[in-house]
Amino acid sequence: MSFQPLKDGIRSNVRIDFYGHVHKRFRGSDAETRYATEVNVLKVLAERGCPYVPKLLEEHADELYFVSTNCGRPAPNLSREKSNSLFQQLEKDYGVRHLDAEPRNITYSDQLGCFCVIDFELAEILPPPNQA
Repeated sequence: MSFQPLKDGIRSNVRIDFYGHVHKRFRGSDAETRYATEVNVLKVLAERGCPYVPKLLEEHADELYFVSTNCGRPAPNLSREKSNSLFQQLEKDYGVRHLDAEPRNITYSDQLGCFCVIDFELAEILPPPNQA
């Protein structure tokens, strides 16, 4: 299967396959913890019905590797104000606090027609928000 490299950093290697799926392999310090956190957060967000985050497709804990859906492309011109509002909305509506709430962790999905939040290796799961 051919892959398009997306990120090859000290903490992870991220590639996109022919079908557009994201393949993320963790490495470096605290790789096991960061992998477990991201997988757990993605599962909780799926259970809570969040539409603008990656959906977990495969998990390979023994390899610190997972496959998820693609949430579009980077949004480099996104303002800090807009990114802050997206992270606040995620916390308010879905009970997940992103602990790396930086604009680089926001993408834009043409397919979904909205901004998306990615990279949950540093995140905190809060109690579910009250549904009125």
